[in-house]
Amino acid sequence: MKIQTVAVHAGERKKPARQIPVSTPIHTGASFVAESMNELDRIFGDEEKGYAYSRFASPTNEALEEQVTALEGGHGALACASGMAALQIGLLAALMDRRKSVVSAQAIYGATVKLLMEVLEPFGIAVRFVDANDLAAVEAVIREERPGCVLLETISNPLLRVTPVDRIAAVAREAGAAVLVDNTFATPLLLRPLELGAQISVHSATKYLAGHGDVLGGIVITDKAHFETLRKLSRIYGPVLGPFECYLTLRGVKTFPLRMERQCRNAATLAEWLGRHPKVEKVYYPGDAAHPDAEHVKRLLPEGLYGGMVSFEVGGAAKQDIFDFMDRLKLIVRGTSLGDVHTLMLHPWISSHRDVSPRHKERMGIRENLVRMSVGIEAAEDIIADLEQALQ
Repeated sequence: MKIQTVAVHAGERKKPARQIPVSTPIHTGASFVAESMNELDRIFGDEEKGYAYSRFASPTNEALEEQVTALEGGHGALACASGMAALQIGLLAALMDRRKSVVSAQAIYGATVKLLMEVLEPFGIAVRFVDANDLAAVEAVIREERPGCVLLETISNPLLRVTPVDRIAAVAREAGAAVLVDNTFATPLLLRPLELGAQISVHSATKYLAGHGDVLGGIVITDKAHFETLRKLSRIYGPVLGPFECYLTLRGVKTFPLRMERQCRNAATLAEWLGRHPKVEKVYYPGDAAHPDAEHVKRLLPEGLYGGMVSFEVGGAAKQDIFDFMDRLKLIVRGTSLGDVHTLMLHPWISSHRDVSPRHKERMGIRENLVRMSVGIEAAEDIIADLEQALQ
């Protein structure tokens, strides 16, 4: 063969050795070679397990999907390019054979509100918001709307309300609605929505699962009834996560329980300290004995594991006062994310909920003096010292 041909084909398409690497390799191939056209035909027809095209399935992606499926106690999963992509395809899978109507928790992530109101509603999907912690109101709205899907967050963003997923799932089941839960804040270490009656669980894998601030990704986990619909939708419009990101997430998940346990302990320490600080008006933390959802916390979350998030209001602070406070931070990172090994802080008014209308923010209880802190794995004393000097 000529050198031009050798350069293209030499060393490619080698069969794996019998020895198995201890870490899942990064498979970057966009397409896969079968032994014969008959085998490829069976793979394309889902009659035989295998790989044909990476929009359908690939080994690295599949390893991550199996990993998180096991963590969540689901039937199967799909790794997506972002948490929002995961949420959108999860909603579509829930609504495919149901009434095109969503009842959503009112206190949720700002981008989720925009997805519902600016993407789904213009396509004819009805959306109605309700206080997910008012069970009587939830029941009334579900009976009235008969929605195809009920959308919840296990721990709400950013005021950290703990949703009674099990009780809402029972109401939704009677109405024939699927329950989709964003489990990013709680993670499967604290709570597994599918075990509480939900049909679909979604994560921004960028956050606690990957955990190091170097991955953008999402993942959807479903029960058996919704899995084939999920994969069918993915094969059609392909919101799949790349193999490098899947590999990094796989690696991050291995230490996520250790990180999360430390973050929960640090968050408890920080919440207690903030609660005593004279410049802090109010602390939002699920482990607080006076938390409005203490009953649900006790029933649903493991003792001592209340999440790594703490939100708080600085007394009498206007927006510029919050900016000045955050600008004085030296250790805590001013970043629009959460779940990283380092402590992060953001101002929901101008970031996570920036595009939510002032009226909707008011209904959510989000004020200009609120900050949200994602507690990392540093020494708690160092985080406290940084807050102390910044709250001068």
